[in-house]
Amino acid sequence: MNKIQKWCQNKLKILTSEPKAIWKAKTILGEGTLWVPPQNSIYFVDIKKKNILTFNIKTKKKKIIKVNKEIGFLSHIKKNIFILGLKSELRFVNLKNKKIIKSIQIEKSKPLNRINDGKTDSQGRLWFGTMDNSKRKIKNGSLYCLDKKLILHKVDTNYYITNGPAFINKYTFLHTDSRRKIIFKIKINKNFKIVKKTKFIKFSKKDGSPDGMTIDNKKNIWVCHFGGGCITVYNLKGTRIHKIKLPAKNITNCTFGGINKDELFVTSALKGMKKKEIKKFSLSGSLFKIKTNSKGIVSKSFKI
Repeated sequence: MNKIQKWCQNKLKILTSEPKAIWKAKTILGEGTLWVPPQNSIYFVDIKKKNILTFNIKTKKKKIIKVNKEIGFLSHIKKNIFILGLKSELRFVNLKNKKIIKSIQIEKSKPLNRINDGKTDSQGRLWFGTMDNSKRKIKNGSLYCLDKKLILHKVDTNYYITNGPAFINKYTFLHTDSRRKIIFKIKINKNFKIVKKTKFIKFSKKDGSPDGMTIDNKKNIWVCHFGGGCITVYNLKGTRIHKIKLPAKNITNCTFGGINKDELFVTSALKGMKKKEIKKFSLSGSLFKIKTNSKGIVSKSFKI
């Protein structure tokens, strides 16, 4: 095989490096990966410890910022201004001086709920889900979108544990109910009303549960397996085309980043693990980095 043939083959086939633990953070429930290009930094959260963690890949500097509520995700606006997806609140805050700029209360009538996963789409709109915080077997979760005018739209309901989303285009995206082990493909209209909702993937028991996910520039979906110790990659037909095993049991969230957008940053969780499992998966709770020949679509900043 000559160099051109090898190059063509590699362009078609996904290649990934061995996962490297770049921060043994021991997160109870690591989540919310966010690449912020101007800062050369990956942000992520520990929901249960109420921490925001940042890692500058250039300087290797690590920082932990405490917040006063459980935090599911954060979204960048500009400079040091972020939106925090807290237990029952979207909080606009300057993370440098801790100044709160604005607060939007979420689901006041459901005090046992909390915000879980969230991301911005290609239009700079913020999507996030809620769930029952005590993980009772009730469909108390909903999917929301916050637009650039700060109008909150309730898009979908009846979720046990919301996760994702990943955006295919302006009107079509994937969203997960982890307890049901289903990733849904959802199409909306310009008024945020669902026009079509189908099952995209259903996990088996041995796969664990689908958790956070991201999408690359070929529209392949990279899905984290909570309880499954891996990330799997699917094309838009729902066919699995790649698998990455990780030295952690609960893989929770991932995003592309790095200078060339070809590094995958992955969070994991110690939550629910027994001593024997922690011994076996000793890097559980770490932040991982995986080098790929794929390029990701980095999350847009929230537009306001």
